[in-house]
Amino acid sequence: MPTLTMQVGLVLEKRKSNSQWIDFVWEASSILSEPAEAEAGTSLGKHGESEMFYAGEATLEAHTYETPQYRDNISSGAPKIWVILKPQDNDAMPELVQVTCDPTEGEGYTETGWNIVNAIPMPEPIQVALMAFIDEHHVERGFYKRKRNKADPEALAKGRLGPERDRILREQKTREDGHEPS
Repeated sequence: MPTLTMQVGLVLEKRKSNSQWIDFVWEASSILSEPAEAEAGTSLGKHGESEMFYAGEATLEAHTYETPQYRDNISSGAPKIWVILKPQDNDAMPELVQVTCDPTEGEGYTETGWNIVNAIPMPEPIQVALMAFIDEHHVERGFYKRKRNKADPEALAKGRLGPERDRILREQKTREDGHEPS
């Protein structure tokens, strides 16, 4: 299956927290359409209470079976890239888990409650490359509704008694074997 693979750069923001339980909050700030020459962890400067860091290089992949989600993302008018980060101890820079253009995949990472998930604007060069990939590989799939098997009313009626039915059947079998029910 064809896959679009792009190397991108990730910029994170570290800012003072208003919480009494943590000192700093990390979040994805922007995606660079190409990796930077800087080392991961390089400070890019301070802006008031926050400081920007280059987090390093990330691989952004697009797969043919996810083109409907990418198309919906692009056509939303404000396309996003979801950045999933894993917090580290001692306010250290979080570990990059995933970057994705698929909204459903990005949302799926929020279910654990432990990940930092940020949806940030998609840069224009990535939008152009993703649209070209969609145009080349998208296949429209029709909606298929499964048909249910019709219920057998006789089978439903027989199973209605549940445990009582089992007791009655045991008594009938005992009578047929010539034993008296107990």
